[in-house]
Amino acid sequence: METPVFEAKAVQKHLRKSPRKTRLMANYVRGERVDRALTKLDFMKKSTAVDVSKVIKSAAANIRDKFEEERLDNDLLYIKEIYVDEGVTLKRIQPAPMGRAHRINKRSCHITVVVAKLEEETVTEE
Repeated sequence: METPVFEAKAVQKHLRKSPRKTRLMANYVRGERVDRALTKLDFMKKSTAVDVSKVIKSAAANIRDKFEEERLDNDLLYIKEIYVDEGVTLKRIQPAPMGRAHRINKRSCHITVVVAKLEEETVTEE
């Protein structure tokens, strides 16, 4: 019988923030334990830190719902994967001199977070 894989995922789509700015926060917490990552993001001044922490909290809640019989606190979970993809870009124009128009790109992004349970490291006594 196979052992269950303790991981769950959460996705935030069409977030109206630039993917480049959002990736800064994603890279900041990649591979961290969930409780430590949320604490780090609470003290960040970037506006995307709030959005990234919401997705991490959602992924942690998803793993708790998926495996109700297990006791999975935030200190037992870590961020296995986190990545930010580019979403749709809204094209707008800014009037310019002499009847011209400059293009403004209003970017959006998708945040994907996969959390998993920390593996117990067995120490062999010799």
